[in-house]
Amino acid sequence: MMSAPHRGTLQDADITRLALKPGVGPRSSPTGFVDGAWWPGSRDLGAEVPPLLKALPRAWGRIERVSYNLATWGPTARIVLLDGAAVHLSGYRSQHPDTVDLVGRDYRITLLVVPPDTVEGAAARAIATASSAGNTDRPADLLTASGARPGTLIPELRPGLSRSAG
Repeated sequence: MMSAPHRGTLQDADITRLALKPGVGPRSSPTGFVDGAWWPGSRDLGAEVPPLLKALPRAWGRIERVSYNLATWGPTARIVLLDGAAVHLSGYRSQHPDTVDLVGRDYRITLLVVPPDTVEGAAARAIATASSAGNTDRPADLLTASGARPGTLIPELRPGLSRSAG
């Protein structure tokens, strides 16, 4: 599974919890609905954001804001500190429930959020597909097709989505 070079780690054993499409960064062109995928360990956004941001490429500079869907995440602080700098957590009802946006000074990166309670194989499929070059699937379709959406079964896979991913 491809992931961008990063400072920290978001890996548990052999599963990557963060992967970005090749070439994604502050000056890249839009790549579809999502620019990569993230599999947080819980719905505690305040606890999950610092390791996520530490795992991003250093060249991106500082992330100033993380936007999220209010109904998807539990109650959270409005600001978290990362290396002494404030990162604003901004909840919106209009934010897609299956994504978070990482907002820097002049860019926005959208990540698919794989639900924390997803089984490893389904999470790996969702992460691999969302971070593959050229993927333009909608967030809900990525989760459903991978089996990561709670209560769903893997449907017949579309071209480009492999059962062996992950």
